[in-house]
Amino acid sequence: MSNVYLNASLVPSAEINSTLYSCPEFKTAVLKSILVCNPSGGALSVTIKLGDNFLFNEKPVASNETIELLTAPLVVESTGVVSVEGSGSVGLNILASILEIS
Repeated sequence: MSNVYLNASLVPSAEINSTLYSCPEFKTAVLKSILVCNPSGGALSVTIKLGDNFLFNEKPVASNETIELLTAPLVVESTGVVSVEGSGSVGLNILASILEIS
């Protein structure tokens, strides 16, 4: 079994769904952290989903604030997709810390 530590980052620039992380086939991943930074002058919000399940729905992020969204590790099974929903998250900086296990 091989463990790989990696970061996935995203700066949504359009009002569409964007993939933050896609777990490769035949692997399992553990999301250790999801940091969201709002470098703008106004409040924004973020919606993050795992597949069809909402993890965070319109979670507010104040101006010039960085927040940690996860309070415990989250398992992502083979071919699972973590995505960021559109409009409220445009301009945010999102970083996920991930452990992939094969």
